[in-house]
Amino acid sequence: MIIYWYDGQLVNSQTLELAIDDPGLIYGATVFTTLRVYDNSLDSRLTQWHTHCNRLKLSLQSFGWSPPDEGRLRQGAELIMKQFPVLRITIFPDGREWITGRQLPLDLAQKQNLGIVARLTPPEFQRSLPTHKTGNYLSPWLAKIDAQQLNAQEAILVDAAGNWLETSTGNLWGWGYGYWWTPPLTAGILPGIMRSQILHCLVNQQQQVREEPWTMELAQGLSAIAYSNSVIEIIPIHTVIHPSSSLKYNSAHFIGQQLREMFLA
Repeated sequence: MIIYWYDGQLVNSQTLELAIDDPGLIYGATVFTTLRVYDNSLDSRLTQWHTHCNRLKLSLQSFGWSPPDEGRLRQGAELIMKQFPVLRITIFPDGREWITGRQLPLDLAQKQNLGIVARLTPPEFQRSLPTHKTGNYLSPWLAKIDAQQLNAQEAILVDAAGNWLETSTGNLWGWGYGYWWTPPLTAGILPGIMRSQILHCLVNQQQQVREEPWTMELAQGLSAIAYSNSVIEIIPIHTVIHPSSSLKYNSAHFIGQQLREMFLA
């Protein structure tokens, strides 16, 4: 039986009942965040509960939507985290909260150690309202399905000029020319919470980070690349499938391990 939290109640069901005119159903009118619970605590420094909640609030304020009841939101999260280390928290325009849980990917450690294959997707797969995590997530979902048809595990989204933006589920990182690189928020990407944490760690260690557009020329010159999000932390990318060829990166490069160690320290 599936267990989730919805609108102030713990529900044991495999279905969620919504009105046929609910904008969340019709338009994907929701905002959400996905977090990983560390040390069985929402208050763990690594869980970043308050940061996730604040990002939800900013999106709700931007759209003029109602905020959720904070006490009820935390109550639901604490109940669901008893069974699941990963929580997806969804907020509807009227403030209703919906919290689901899932397990960590079984092959996460393998991917962190060996890296994955990603596919460069056409520009039409760019996310709508890219600075917010909304329920209208069709574009990245289609991009990832498209990538999986070529035996790739992730999709890399690009803009109309061919600049690399982000993956279907995370932010991009690279090492090359003596610098760390990540696409800038001004390019139209999600301000990922893990991205912010990694940037903070790099700056604290006086590492040089370049937040600049990832042109194809730049991407081809990087020694190693990876992607990050709040669930998988950091995973290296060893191959990027391009429409005309494939780009290879050093999967044994220190990028993934070093970023993870900085984050967990």
